[in-house]
Amino acid sequence: MSENLEDLKFDKEHEWLRVEGDIATVGISDYAQDQLGEVVYLDLPSAGDSLIAGETFGEIESVKSVSELYSPVSGEVVEVNEDIDGAPENVNSDPYGAGWMVKVRLADPSQLDSLMSAEEYESFVANEA
Repeated sequence: MSENLEDLKFDKEHEWLRVEGDIATVGISDYAQDQLGEVVYLDLPSAGDSLIAGETFGEIESVKSVSELYSPVSGEVVEVNEDIDGAPENVNSDPYGAGWMVKVRLADPSQLDSLMSAEEYESFVANEA
């Protein structure tokens, strides 16, 4: 991985999260956006919505397919990236930066323990290919 992803956690559905205090920023991995192809539309939750770990929180549509987004953690959506509504291509061009999707206030920080480190995720993806 070319970027420094050491502060990220990943799930098996290819979502990443970056935790700052009790807030987790969530997006999809570079691998996932590459598999999807050009992202053209996102259906994301609203601020105030509750997410449950392992359950869907939205959809991502690319020129190839429509896929569900899965929440890596439970909590309340505190912010939605309004910028990607008008520029979904940011998910492709900057998946770990401008392409983030939602910020979630963690309901149970211990859920982070079941997620993969960047190194573990890299091995997971290598085995999936």
